[in-house]
Amino acid sequence: MVATQGTADRPLTTLALHRSQDVAAVPELAFAAICEVEKWPNWLSFLKTARRLDAGPLRLGSEVAIRSAIPGAEEELYEVDTFLDGYILSLVGAYSVRRRFDFRIERKSDRSKLVVKLDYPSYGGVIGALVDRMTARRKLDAALADSLIHFKGLVEYSVERDEILADF
Repeated sequence: MVATQGTADRPLTTLALHRSQDVAAVPELAFAAICEVEKWPNWLSFLKTARRLDAGPLRLGSEVAIRSAIPGAEEELYEVDTFLDGYILSLVGAYSVRRRFDFRIERKSDRSKLVVKLDYPSYGGVIGALVDRMTARRKLDAALADSLIHFKGLVEYSVERDEILADF
Protein backbone atom coordinates (compact mmCIF):
# COMPACT_ATOMS: atom_id res chain seq x y z
CA MET A 1 0.00 0.00 0.00
CA VAL A 2 1.38 3.38 -0.99
CA ALA A 3 0.18 6.40 0.90
CA THR A 4 1.83 9.73 0.39
CA GLN A 5 1.13 13.43 0.33
CA GLY A 6 4.64 14.38 -0.69
CA THR A 7 7.65 12.75 -2.27
CA ALA A 8 9.79 10.34 -0.31
CA ASP A 9 13.01 11.55 -1.92
CA ARG A 10 12.88 15.20 -0.95
CA PRO A 11 16.04 17.09 -1.73
CA LEU A 12 18.30 17.62 1.23
CA THR A 13 18.63 21.17 2.40
CA THR A 14 22.09 22.36 3.29
CA LEU A 15 21.12 21.96 6.95
CA ALA A 16 19.70 18.42 6.79
CA LEU A 17 21.47 15.55 8.49
CA HIS A 18 21.73 12.29 6.58
CA ARG A 19 22.96 8.93 7.95
CA SER A 20 22.62 5.30 6.95
CA GLN A 21 23.37 1.93 8.53
CA ASP A 22 23.39 -1.63 7.18
CA VAL A 23 21.36 -4.05 9.30
CA ALA A 24 21.56 -7.88 9.20
CA ALA A 25 17.78 -8.31 9.17
CA VAL A 26 15.06 -8.51 6.56
CA PRO A 27 13.52 -5.12 5.71
CA GLU A 28 10.13 -6.07 7.16
CA LEU A 29 11.65 -6.62 10.60
CA ALA A 30 13.69 -3.40 10.48
CA PHE A 31 10.65 -1.39 9.36
CA ALA A 32 8.49 -2.92 12.08
CA ALA A 33 11.07 -1.69 14.62
CA ILE A 34 10.91 1.83 13.14
CA CYS A 35 7.10 1.81 13.43
CA GLU A 36 7.32 1.21 17.19
CA VAL A 37 7.23 4.95 17.92
CA GLU A 38 7.15 4.58 21.70
CA LYS A 39 10.51 2.77 21.55
CA TRP A 40 12.29 5.53 19.59
CA PRO A 41 13.91 7.02 22.73
CA ASN A 42 15.51 3.57 23.35
CA TRP A 43 17.63 3.94 20.22
CA LEU A 44 17.32 7.60 19.18
CA SER A 45 19.40 9.08 21.99
CA PHE A 46 18.45 12.67 21.19
CA LEU A 47 14.79 12.00 22.04
CA LYS A 48 13.40 11.96 25.56
CA THR A 49 9.89 10.78 24.66
CA ALA A 50 7.87 9.76 21.61
CA ARG A 51 4.24 8.73 21.72
CA ARG A 52 1.38 8.11 19.33
CA LEU A 53 -1.69 10.30 19.68
CA ASP A 54 -3.95 7.91 17.77
CA ALA A 55 -4.69 4.19 17.89
CA GLY A 56 -4.19 1.40 15.37
CA PRO A 57 -1.32 0.78 13.02
CA LEU A 58 0.93 3.66 12.00
CA ARG A 59 -0.41 5.18 8.78
CA LEU A 60 -0.68 8.34 6.72
CA GLY A 61 -2.03 11.10 8.97
CA SER A 62 -0.98 9.45 12.26
CA GLU A 63 0.13 11.99 14.85
CA VAL A 64 3.23 11.61 17.01
CA ALA A 65 4.28 13.81 19.94
CA ILE A 66 8.07 14.04 20.34
CA ARG A 67 10.14 15.66 23.08
CA SER A 68 13.85 16.11 22.47
CA ALA A 69 16.44 15.34 25.12
CA ILE A 70 17.39 19.02 25.34
CA PRO A 71 16.54 20.13 28.90
CA GLY A 72 13.41 22.26 28.94
CA ALA A 73 12.39 21.32 25.41
CA GLU A 74 8.66 21.33 24.78
CA GLU A 75 6.82 18.40 23.25
CA GLU A 76 6.34 18.90 19.49
CA LEU A 77 3.60 17.48 17.30
CA TYR A 78 4.47 15.63 14.06
CA GLU A 79 2.25 14.06 11.43
CA VAL A 80 3.02 11.12 9.14
CA ASP A 81 2.93 12.62 5.66
CA THR A 82 4.51 9.75 3.71
CA PHE A 83 4.03 6.06 4.44
CA LEU A 84 4.94 3.08 2.27
CA ASP A 85 4.45 -0.03 4.38
CA GLY A 86 7.74 -1.82 4.84
CA TYR A 87 9.89 0.91 3.31
CA ILE A 88 9.21 4.60 4.05
CA LEU A 89 8.02 6.56 7.07
CA SER A 90 8.21 10.34 6.96
CA LEU A 91 7.01 12.78 9.60
CA VAL A 92 6.60 16.52 9.23
CA GLY A 93 6.27 19.07 12.02
CA ALA A 94 2.63 20.01 12.51
CA TYR A 95 3.52 23.68 12.91
CA SER A 96 6.61 23.87 10.72
CA VAL A 97 6.87 21.84 7.54
CA ARG A 98 10.62 22.45 7.63
CA ARG A 99 10.95 20.06 10.61
CA ARG A 100 11.21 16.52 9.25
CA PHE A 101 12.09 12.95 10.20
CA ASP A 102 12.51 10.66 7.17
CA PHE A 103 13.15 6.92 7.63
CA ARG A 104 13.71 4.64 4.63
CA ILE A 105 14.51 0.94 4.53
CA GLU A 106 16.33 -0.38 1.46
CA ARG A 107 16.30 -4.11 0.66
CA LYS A 108 19.68 -5.77 0.22
CA SER A 109 18.75 -9.47 -0.25
CA ASP A 110 18.31 -10.84 3.30
CA ARG A 111 19.76 -7.65 4.77
CA SER A 112 18.52 -4.09 4.84
CA LYS A 113 19.84 -0.58 5.02
CA LEU A 114 18.27 2.11 7.21
CA VAL A 115 18.55 5.63 5.82
CA VAL A 116 17.57 8.53 8.07
CA LYS A 117 17.26 12.21 7.19
CA LEU A 118 16.63 14.86 9.83
CA ASP A 119 15.88 18.40 8.86
CA TYR A 120 15.11 21.31 11.12
CA PRO A 121 15.39 25.07 10.66
CA SER A 122 17.81 27.22 12.58
CA TYR A 123 16.76 30.74 13.35
CA GLY A 124 18.69 33.89 14.15
CA GLY A 125 20.00 34.73 10.70
CA VAL A 126 23.54 34.01 9.57
CA ILE A 127 25.00 34.09 13.08
CA GLY A 128 22.32 31.76 14.43
CA ALA A 129 22.94 29.31 11.58
CA LEU A 130 26.71 29.39 12.19
CA VAL A 131 26.33 28.82 15.93
CA ASP A 132 23.91 25.96 15.28
CA ARG A 133 26.25 24.39 12.72
CA MET A 134 29.22 24.58 15.10
CA THR A 135 27.42 23.35 18.22
CA ALA A 136 23.99 21.69 18.21
CA ARG A 137 24.07 20.27 14.68
CA ARG A 138 27.44 18.58 15.25
CA LYS A 139 26.17 16.99 18.46
CA LEU A 140 22.96 15.89 16.76
CA ASP A 141 24.90 14.41 13.83
CA ALA A 142 27.10 12.40 16.21
CA ALA A 143 24.06 11.30 18.24
CA LEU A 144 22.29 10.20 15.04
CA ALA A 145 25.31 8.12 13.98
CA ASP A 146 25.45 6.45 17.40
CA SER A 147 21.67 5.93 17.38
CA LEU A 148 21.75 4.04 14.09
CA ILE A 149 24.43 1.72 15.44
CA HIS A 150 22.22 1.15 18.49
CA PHE A 151 19.24 0.44 16.20
CA LYS A 152 21.36 -2.09 14.30
CA GLY A 153 22.26 -3.85 17.55
CA LEU A 154 18.65 -3.97 18.78
CA VAL A 155 17.26 -5.36 15.51
CA GLU A 156 20.08 -7.86 14.98
CA TYR A 157 19.81 -9.04 18.59
CA SER A 158 16.09 -9.73 18.15
CA VAL A 159 16.82 -11.72 14.96
CA GLU A 160 19.55 -13.72 16.71
CA ARG A 161 17.31 -14.34 19.74
CA ASP A 162 14.45 -15.55 17.50
CA GLU A 163 16.82 -17.94 15.70
CA ILE A 164 18.06 -19.37 19.00
CA LEU A 165 14.50 -19.83 20.30
CA ALA A 166 13.49 -21.53 17.03
CA ASP A 167 16.21 -24.18 17.65
CA PHE A 168 14.52 -25.29 20.88
